[in-house]
Amino acid sequence: MSVVDDAVAQAGLVRDGAVSPSELVQAAVDRIEELDGAVNAVVHRRFEAARREAASGVPVGPFQGVPLLVKDAVCHTAGDPYHVGMRLLAERGWVEPHDTELAARFRRAGFVIVGRTNTPELATAYTTEPVVYGPTRNPWDLSRSAGGSSGGSAAAVAAGMVAVAHGNDMGGSIRVPASCCGVVGLKPTRARTSLGPDFGEYWAMLTHEGVLTRTVRDTAAVLDAVAGAAVGDPYTAPPPTRPFVASLERDPPPLRVGFLTTVPVEGRAADPDCVLAVHRTARLLEEGGHHVEEAAPGALEEPEVGAHFAAVFTASVARDLDRWAARLGVRIGPDDVEPRNWMLAEHGWSVSGVALLAAVEHLQAHSRRVASWWSDGFDLLVTPTLPTVPPRLGRLPLEPDLAAVADLGQFTAPFNVTGQPAVSLPVHATAEGLPVGVQLVAAYGREDLLVAVSAQLERAVSWSTRRPTPRP
Repeated sequence: MSVVDDAVAQAGLVRDGAVSPSELVQAAVDRIEELDGAVNAVVHRRFEAARREAASGVPVGPFQGVPLLVKDAVCHTAGDPYHVGMRLLAERGWVEPHDTELAARFRRAGFVIVGRTNTPELATAYTTEPVVYGPTRNPWDLSRSAGGSSGGSAAAVAAGMVAVAHGNDMGGSIRVPASCCGVVGLKPTRARTSLGPDFGEYWAMLTHEGVLTRTVRDTAAVLDAVAGAAVGDPYTAPPPTRPFVASLERDPPPLRVGFLTTVPVEGRAADPDCVLAVHRTARLLEEGGHHVEEAAPGALEEPEVGAHFAAVFTASVARDLDRWAARLGVRIGPDDVEPRNWMLAEHGWSVSGVALLAAVEHLQAHSRRVASWWSDGFDLLVTPTLPTVPPRLGRLPLEPDLAAVADLGQFTAPFNVTGQPAVSLPVHATAEGLPVGVQLVAAYGREDLLVAVSAQLERAVSWSTRRPTPRP
């Protein structure tokens, strides 16, 4: 059977008895086997386990029998490899003993996990090119990056291997690959989904879990299925007043929308196609009844934020290596990790506890200044997702340069700091057919607004009808 691109539609076929979970899983397996030689998105295949699970009875949830790929970072699954792009873990055949809370919720929703997707080592880069597994290639142009760090998941969805793939976002790692690969990528509000049982926070305030999809309704429906606090979580996002899918049903009321096309702090214009994507989105929103003007939070231009972000980011990488050293019972040295990550960790080990707390305090105060723009009367901010079109493979991955930590994340990383929901939508393509995403940012807790506006734009652009044709 052919793969239906929308997970909600796949689940409907199962409920109607038109297909079985086993047939859906086999269709995804066939598609992965056909295309992944060219794309290199799936690094751990659990096809036999998925076939057994589909045949033995899948939980009757909203996505009963729907195949899912899970990024090989943060969210792990019981009995499966978990390598986070690290050669050290791959060589030792590391397997995690239990599901994370999010993985368990995916299963309870009825998803069948068919594999795990490629990610840069320790999920620290905006391109997916780990030494141990090699690069994930963009299905639209195999010479270009699929983005990172959820590049394997984005490429798999774009190629049609599955309708939904898990991703996470510490500085743009859902939204950047969504833009590169022409799919929908929502970073939910901080703590909308749980990081338990292993973590309350991960990388301080920066980590957000979500999915990459082709359609806005899949994004909303999956969020409804997995959102909410778990026992012991340190905090949770404001509960929605109604299901997120309810926001799909009608256009939102007229909104006040600001847009930005210059790179924060740097002041330079984004790539012309990225600027064009924002202007096209602004025009579509005006046609949809919204008031649109060139405006953005002034606090995004605060230059000192970068150093504080780097302190939190690099200390988190250092802590990751210390944690893995303890779990493996080994001493991790520079020959065990890629040069870029060793550089980040060395900087992180130099950050004192007092300096780390000071950085967190500064970022929290900065977040208040950024967020005040929404409380002062704006509803949405529109920016390029990336400052450039999808880069060619080999441009970024291993350069040991601390100044490059935020490369490609200038528009996305600020909202990992603030915790606001932000989505990348594939509204534009270059003359060569490369996808170009725009980012929409709402106030804290307002995924419902992002869903409503994203659905309105989806009706105008119909991006899910565009298909790449990767060839092995």
